Amino acid sequence: MEAKTKDLWVFVETNEDGSAKNVGIELLTPGRELANKQGGALVAVIVGSNVEAAKNDAIAYGADKVIVVDSPEYKDYSTDAYAIALTTLVEKYGPTSMLIGATPNGRDLGPRVSCRLKTGLTADCTGLDIDEESGNVAWTRPAFGGNLMATILCPEHRPQIGTVRPGVFKKGEPDASHAAEVITEDIHVSEDQIRVKVLELIKEMGDENVDLEGAEIIVSGGRGVGGPEGFEPIKALAEVLGATVGTSRAAVDAGWISHAHQVGQTGKTVGPKLYIAFGISGAIQHLAGMNSSDVIVAINKDPDAPIFDVADYGVVGNLFEVLPVLTEEIKKARA
Repeated sequence: MEAKTKDLWVFVETNEDGSAKNVGIELLTPGRELANKQGGALVAVIVGSNVEAAKNDAIAYGADKVIVVDSPEYKDYSTDAYAIALTTLVEKYGPTSMLIGATPNGRDLGPRVSCRLKTGLTADCTGLDIDEESGNVAWTRPAFGGNLMATILCPEHRPQIGTVRPGVFKKGEPDASHAAEVITEDIHVSEDQIRVKVLELIKEMGDENVDLEGAEIIVSGGRGVGGPEGFEPIKALAEVLGATVGTSRAAVDAGWISHAHQVGQTGKTVGPKLYIAFGISGAIQHLAGMNSSDVIVAINKDPDAPIFDVADYGVVGNLFEVLPVLTEEIKKARA
């Protein structure tokens, strides 16, 4: 289809209570820059039930317009219902580009919508810009197992769509005085159009309830911790700091800690205020998931470890000697 406007849309996914998920608000930050370069408006699109809180957040974080579809049939995410609603909106308003968070739901919804609109989709982007020569969105994502970064253009079809991992971009500062145009659309989906229904929501499965994406401090351990017991002092430091425990793929593959803690290309992309890495060498796949952290501290016995290339502070030493001392000093400072 052809674009009817130069607007850039950000799909703001909602939680069960109707509030906005972080990634949708995060995407308003690069969305603002891209919309300005495209010469269009920044539009937040919200589909859900009782989404007043999400709408207010989208406005406060800078959306020029907010398109809202608010109805009980959208309370639980459904591929069919959400794809119908979002496709209907795109066909009506014709944005030139759209950002979707690469959450489990976003990764399901994006391809469905792009297929129905007969356009392309670039998945798991870690960088966004406008190509100066063509004016198209330049989508940057890891390729070939994360060994290089590819920049992809969608020159012929509209809208240009990409999914972006949570934590890649930072939320801006909210402005309660900011005003935006709110458009309410009445789109209903009949029961026979929804082929898959949610029977039960399991909110917590023991250790699996790990909020890496929302953590302000993450303490991670990698292959260098030596085994599952090596995570005990890391957990102790995390408890002192009020931090979340992270890890690299090597430790997960070894069975030392669950995948819920994994940071990196095949885990979670994070952007905490402080990221402390113990025994993590710094493979490009791991760096892709944490190099947007505000402050990175690395502890590794190998002075040539790649992690030191991105670290703000580095300690060359045995992590089992550094960890107890660091934990005790922090305890004393906080006493």
